[in-house]
Amino acid sequence: KQGEQIRHLSYNVLIAKEQFAVERLKLPKNKVDLDAKSLARWRAEQKQVKQLLEENSRMKLWHSSFVEPVTGRRTGIFGSVRILNGKPRNPHSGEDISAPMGTDVVATNDGVVRLTVDHIFSGRGVFVDHGLGFYSMYFHLSDILVKDGDLVKAGQIIGKVGATGRATGPHLHWGVKLNGARVNPYALLDLPFKDGASPGDTVLTSAPESTSTPQATPAKE
Repeated sequence: KQGEQIRHLSYNVLIAKEQFAVERLKLPKNKVDLDAKSLARWRAEQKQVKQLLEENSRMKLWHSSFVEPVTGRRTGIFGSVRILNGKPRNPHSGEDISAPMGTDVVATNDGVVRLTVDHIFSGRGVFVDHGLGFYSMYFHLSDILVKDGDLVKAGQIIGKVGATGRATGPHLHWGVKLNGARVNPYALLDLPFKDGASPGDTVLTSAPESTSTPQATPAKE
């Protein structure tokens, strides 16, 4: 419009490569290599999840206080490169938290349950949409206590710790995806939000790109 001024701003952003740990695990062959039927199932499940996470809700449902979904020992670290039976597999896209079987698992923030699943690798799981391209995921549950479409609050129990799917012991796999990138979920607990800032306003570390090769998701005891 006439009389308005246009301001151009430029910033220099330093991008550094993150150094992730390497985990070498020895597992039974059937926990690593899939037969044709299992591989077809895995591919269908991956397509289902990909389609879900491509949807971005326009409403902001979360608030600035994030909650750790379960208290326990961290047994699988975000971003770690996994070598299973001598073969490189996908980097770990979340955090594994070891806890006793049946321990309550709570939502990390307000949102809506978009999908509950029982998948070959992740087992029983819950996907929560927090809005604006922000999702959290909870896998290997023994029980799911919510259903698709449920509104949940931060700290609300949504399931129980289990060892479903390809897991070697009871634990929770906690994952987060923000605007298409997997990020370290524990980074959310330390974000210095002010005046309603959103996760998109803060820099989070993302995991290295994954390959198309399926992997098991074991918990180290």
